[in-house]
Amino acid sequence: MANFLGEFECKLDSKGRIALPAALRKQLPPEAEGRLVVNRGFEQHLVLYPLPEWRRVTAELDGLNLYVKKHREFVRYFHRGATELELDGSGRLLLPRRLLDYAGILDAVILLAYAHRIECWDPTLYDQLLSNEPADFAGLAEEIMGPANRPEPDEDRVPSFRDFPPAPPNSRH
Repeated sequence: MANFLGEFECKLDSKGRIALPAALRKQLPPEAEGRLVVNRGFEQHLVLYPLPEWRRVTAELDGLNLYVKKHREFVRYFHRGATELELDGSGRLLLPRRLLDYAGILDAVILLAYAHRIECWDPTLYDQLLSNEPADFAGLAEEIMGPANRPEPDEDRVPSFRDFPPAPPNSRH
């Protein structure tokens, strides 16, 4: 699956719809057939996944042991609010009001497209997030992406979040 790329400013109409920019629609994988899943992000934003990517992510979650309380809690919280959406004939998505309220999105949305997802942010929260750039971004890049922290590549497997070391406690993401 190709990686998304771009940052887009969109308006929310009175019904809670956004018109997905044409440049972003072109990046949707054909197998998604215009279907996406919207869900809460880890911070106060929403995440759009093309349906095949959502299925891949949830298949990974299916590997968790649901007899372990932390696993159950994570799976429940991760799925909370998840809603399947379909682009209408005008290339719009109807975002659920409850999720818009969670993300603080009122009338404008910033779409940040990267990797296999599209984040939906309230413009004020997005600007605040980006204004908190680490003082030593180059040092952070070395720490996160440096050769000592990267797993050995395996050509037959897509990397998983389990491949990377956990963030230290009380760190900012």
